[in-house]
Amino acid sequence: MLLFSESTQAQDATITIHLRGVYESKISLLPLTGAIAMKPLEIVDNVKNGETTLLKISKDNLPGEFVLRFDYKENAASTPYPSEKRIIIYKQDLDLWVHPIYCNSTDSTWFQKDERENTAYIRFLQVNARQKEKLGLLQNFLMNYDDTNSSFYREGITEYEKRRKVCNQWIAAQTKQYKALFVSSIFGFHHVPQISWKGTEADRKNNLREKYFDEMDFSDTLMLKTTNMKEWMDAYVNLFGELATSIFLRDSLFTFAGKTAIEKARTGHPLVYGWMVDYFYNGYESFNIEKGIKILQPYLDDPNCLTSKRQAINRRLKGIETLVPGTTAPNIIMQDAENKPFELNAFQTEKDYILLLFWSADCSHCTETVGKLYPWYNNAEVQDRLDIVAISLDETDNEIYSWQQKINELKGWTNLRAAEGLRSKVAAEYYILGVPVMILLNAKTKEIIVLPESIEQMNELINL
Repeated sequence: MLLFSESTQAQDATITIHLRGVYESKISLLPLTGAIAMKPLEIVDNVKNGETTLLKISKDNLPGEFVLRFDYKENAASTPYPSEKRIIIYKQDLDLWVHPIYCNSTDSTWFQKDERENTAYIRFLQVNARQKEKLGLLQNFLMNYDDTNSSFYREGITEYEKRRKVCNQWIAAQTKQYKALFVSSIFGFHHVPQISWKGTEADRKNNLREKYFDEMDFSDTLMLKTTNMKEWMDAYVNLFGELATSIFLRDSLFTFAGKTAIEKARTGHPLVYGWMVDYFYNGYESFNIEKGIKILQPYLDDPNCLTSKRQAINRRLKGIETLVPGTTAPNIIMQDAENKPFELNAFQTEKDYILLLFWSADCSHCTETVGKLYPWYNNAEVQDRLDIVAISLDETDNEIYSWQQKINELKGWTNLRAAEGLRSKVAAEYYILGVPVMILLNAKTKEIIVLPESIEQMNELINL
C-alpha cells in the first residue's frame, strides 16, 4: 500500500524573493503544521532593497501552508518591524515580488504569472466569501424571525436551502477542477452543513452535530497537512462542549464525540483514521478523560489505524489499569529543590493526605491549575489535612528557569524536578504522558485514593 501517494510526487521546492520598497529585511520561512510548526525552516539576514534571495524547502515539508516573515527596516536607522504573509507551496517553484509593508496587497506584492496554488486559493476565497455573505444574511433572518409558522419564514428556508446547495455544488466543482493542487484539500472545509430550521435552537445544534461530517472526503490524506483540519475538528468538539454543565457530562460528551468522529474517519484512509485517534487521545490526555482513552483501545488492534500514538495510548491504558484506588503508589526517590533527599515511602507527616502533582512551569494548563491549587492550599483547614508534593517535568534551560522562579511563590510545597522529564523513571512508573496530573494518596499507607480532576472534587474527598 502506498501511503501519502500524493506527497511522494512532491519534489524539493524553492521560493525566490525579490525584495522592494524597504531599506533591508530579514526573511524567515515558517511552516504552519507538522512537528516543527512555527519554527523557521530558512532564515536569510540583511536582504537589501532590490536584491533577490532564494529559500529552499525540502519535499519532506511539502505540501504545506507557510508564513513568510519579514523583519524589515524602512531606512538604515530604523528599528526592524515585522510583517507576515501566508503562502502555500507544493509542486511549483515560486517567484515572489514583495514589498514587506504591503505584503498582503496584490498591488504591491505578487507571484509569477503562472503561479497556481496561491492564485487558485485567493480566487476561491473571494467567491466563497460572497456566497457565504448571502447565506449569512438568510441564516440571521431565520435564526431571529419570530413567526416560524408563516409562509414568509418557509420561503426563507427554501431560499436558504437553494443557496446552500448551490454553494456546496460549487465547492465540489472547485475541488474537482483543482484536484491536482494542494488547495483542493482545503476547499472541503468550507462545505456548509444542513441545518434543521423546524425545531428549537437546541434541535438545530443537534442537527449540526449529526450532519457535521457530511460531504467530507476522509480518503484525502493531504487534508492532514492543512491548518484547517485541526481547526475544523476543534469546532466540532466545541459543539459538544456547549452542552457540558459538569465535568462528568463534559467527559461523556467528548467521549461520544470522539467515538463518532473516529468511526467516520475509519471508512477513509488509514492515515486520516490514525490522525483522528491521535487527535482525540491528545484531547483526552489533556483533560484527563479516562473513559475517552479507554474507548481508543479497539482501534489500536486495527492494522488499518495508522496512529502515531499507539505506544503512548497503550502505556496510558496500562497506567489506568495500574494506578487505581487502593493500590500503593510507586516510591519516589529524588532530590528536592534545595538538594535535600526525598523518599515518598519514608515521608512522615501528621497530615491525612498527600497530593502528588506532576506539572511543568512551561505548560499553560499546568500554571492555570497551580494558580487555583495554591490559594486553595493556603486555607488553614486544607493545610491541616494535606501536604503537596509537586514533581516538575521541566527539561530545557528556559523551562528550568521558569520552574525555579515559580517555586519561589509555592512556599510550603515539596518541590521536586525529574531531570529527564517525561522520559524519567518517575514519569514512567506513574505512566505520565502529559501534564498536569494529580494523584491523591493516603499519607500513612501511601495508597492511591483517587486521581482528582478538580479542587472541588478534592474538597469533597477530604470533607472540607
